[in-house]
Amino acid sequence: MRQPYGTGKKRLAEWMKIFSSHSKIRFYPPQFILRNPVVSGVRNALESGFEVAVIVFNIKNLQQLTESIGYERYHTYRGCLNKTFQEVIMDLVPEEEILVLHDYNTDGITLMLRTGGEKQSLLEIDAITYTVLREAEQRIKDTLPDVDAEFNTGYMFVEKQHYSAEEAIRKAEQQAISMADRKVETEFNQLVQQMNRIIIHKNIRLMAQPIFDVATSEIRAYEVLTRGPVGTELESPLSLFSVARQTNHLYDLEMIVLEKTLHQITENQSGQQVFINFTPVTIGNENFVSDMKKMLGKYQDVHSERIVIEITERDSIDDLAHFAKNIKLLRSLGFRVAVDDTGAGYASLHTISEVIPDIIKIDRSVIQDIDSSTIKESILKGLLLIAKEAGSLVVAEGIESAAEAMVLSRNKVDLAQGYFYAKPAIMEKIPMSS
Repeated sequence: MRQPYGTGKKRLAEWMKIFSSHSKIRFYPPQFILRNPVVSGVRNALESGFEVAVIVFNIKNLQQLTESIGYERYHTYRGCLNKTFQEVIMDLVPEEEILVLHDYNTDGITLMLRTGGEKQSLLEIDAITYTVLREAEQRIKDTLPDVDAEFNTGYMFVEKQHYSAEEAIRKAEQQAISMADRKVETEFNQLVQQMNRIIIHKNIRLMAQPIFDVATSEIRAYEVLTRGPVGTELESPLSLFSVARQTNHLYDLEMIVLEKTLHQITENQSGQQVFINFTPVTIGNENFVSDMKKMLGKYQDVHSERIVIEITERDSIDDLAHFAKNIKLLRSLGFRVAVDDTGAGYASLHTISEVIPDIIKIDRSVIQDIDSSTIKESILKGLLLIAKEAGSLVVAEGIESAAEAMVLSRNKVDLAQGYFYAKPAIMEKIPMSS
């Protein structure tokens, strides 16, 4: 989980203008119609390479609440609720990440956020959702101690490839509400059923993106990327893994990715190293190492030395009882360990200090337009010093131009991946031979 976003004191004056025409965060009325600024804001975020998350905070016991305190009292509570969520969100979330906050869903509140790349978003949104709700609940309780509201939360990411941004937003919110409410005969059950079918039939697709030696332009490794069934609501990796996480299928899904990767390595007779993404939650599962051993026993031609366990997402590892022990055991079995998203926040640096990884992957946010930013190049140099101290190789992610690649070359970065070098391709079609 990322560190607190700040006290918000500097934003107090801005918050006082919360209902002004230029404010980016405001409540729209229940008769909400998606306005052009909202749609264009979402579209701009997606086109700029970000993801957009729709987070729903629904009042679970709304009917009982209104019956117990009466309409007028509920109206007062609702005003306090809206104001408190505004304050909390302005305190905890960087303003540039906030797209809109509204309450047209009369059961609660919806927040739309701009987030980072697909691998770092899931646990980040989980953490923001939890932190905002806990803080808002406490502040409301301090103001109205006699009102006992209960909340459900859900989230979904806006589909990038949808023909209409407006429809994609509506669909994402509907799914987020379904995840929050978990009602019978709603879209939530349909998503659960889709996820169950994916788990039972192991119906995922693997993509692979090569990782290049910056100095020689030779392919040194591949990173495995996951996609859901073609043409379904869970084809997007963000939708796939967010539903898996919210329906307690995350571990099962990541183990299926592992199994299918080992199978494909065997089929391709790969001699290259392969990076496989795992969330800290999965790595910290008490069964992870034993399940990994069983999988290697099934695919005996795959040697552990060729597998890099890539720790994805900016999540706290401190509360995961088996995480440190499992990392140690995995290393004793010959696996290498990489830390993803370095430079994107405090948590990745904390993970480096705790894990001392074999490989550090530098986040796209550092690399983007680094050729025209001396500050970003200084950040890169600082991260290279950290990597040298830790004895880690460095992989720069998201290289999209020759100019960016030139900066990596002159700073002697070890490895790189990105569209400038090669786009991801279906793993079955890649001859990953040595």
